[in-house]
Amino acid sequence: MPNAKPPFRAEHVGSLLRPAAIKEARARHAEGKLGRGELTTIEDAAITRVIARQEEVGLKVVTDGEIRRAAWQWDFLAGLDGVESAASATGVNFKGATTPATTIKVVGRVGVGRHPMLDHFAFVQRHTRVQAKMCIPSPTHLASTTRDWRSVVDRTIYPELEPLFHDLALAYRKTIRAFADAGCTYLQLDDCNFAFLCDPVVQQRLTAQGDDPQAMLRAYAKLVADSLVERPPGMTIMMHSCRGNFRSTWLTEGSWEAVADVLFNSVPVDGYFLEYDSERAGGFEPLRFMPKGKQVVLGLMSSKLAPIEPKDAIKRRIDEATRYVELDRLHLSPQCGFASTEQGNVMSEDEQWRKLAAVVSIAREVWRA
Repeated sequence: MPNAKPPFRAEHVGSLLRPAAIKEARARHAEGKLGRGELTTIEDAAITRVIARQEEVGLKVVTDGEIRRAAWQWDFLAGLDGVESAASATGVNFKGATTPATTIKVVGRVGVGRHPMLDHFAFVQRHTRVQAKMCIPSPTHLASTTRDWRSVVDRTIYPELEPLFHDLALAYRKTIRAFADAGCTYLQLDDCNFAFLCDPVVQQRLTAQGDDPQAMLRAYAKLVADSLVERPPGMTIMMHSCRGNFRSTWLTEGSWEAVADVLFNSVPVDGYFLEYDSERAGGFEPLRFMPKGKQVVLGLMSSKLAPIEPKDAIKRRIDEATRYVELDRLHLSPQCGFASTEQGNVMSEDEQWRKLAAVVSIAREVWRA
């Protein structure tokens, strides 16, 4: 059952381990020893190589590996008007690692001119023979569950979330149209907040800071829906839902049951990349809420751990999922990217490529794709 348009049977979430040359160049640039133009040239060369490697392992969809970004979300959000990168008092404490102490702040009315990542997509489009995918953070991350939104938003501009979300949705509509005008037909929204709301600890923290977790769930769903009101015809839009991915560690846990009905039925995307690589995700039962027209990319293989999962075990898991969603609407990928931040997960580039090749191999056997 091969498919000619996205999502493809063998998928990947987007980010790839940063080559040593990129890490060195970014460090020299930060120290003022390498100009912006020279850094871009080095990035261009690295991205050209990772595009070719994605094609070589048999993927029908490629990204730039997010190689130009320090982090999957902050770089994009800081490209909006009214939003700035900022230092944070602390990083985010994952289960085993702590992120750099950086964040973003809303310092003015949110809007957008010409987003700089339009050029990033155009570069990929020019250098691949297959489908180019653009990955951007979900708009929900301007008011993430990882911190009290009041601490990063100028309350004289946005005393409440509703006007912030209104302006944010307008900015996303404009940016999505611009990506379409640049030739983008496959867009992925990367989101953590729906997955985080599955965790009772996160629910308790929201309640303690004065927010209602169920109200936040509905507000997030409405924000994404409002952002996609003018979605361009012919563009496939998927959402990746993540429980945290930093240096091979994780942040939250909990079954999709807590958010499944709202996430699957109130967020107007074409389908979902869902993390199912560990027991932290619970079972496939929440997939019973999945509408008939939507696709599901099962994140059954870990991007955190180097060993390749046994092929028969992955096939059994796919078979289990067909109790709730028919095989023709299922796809396979790692549970997340390999380097949500420039630090990357704990594995080698060769191990990363072997993992992706295994995804392709299993997909070919399951779907004859």
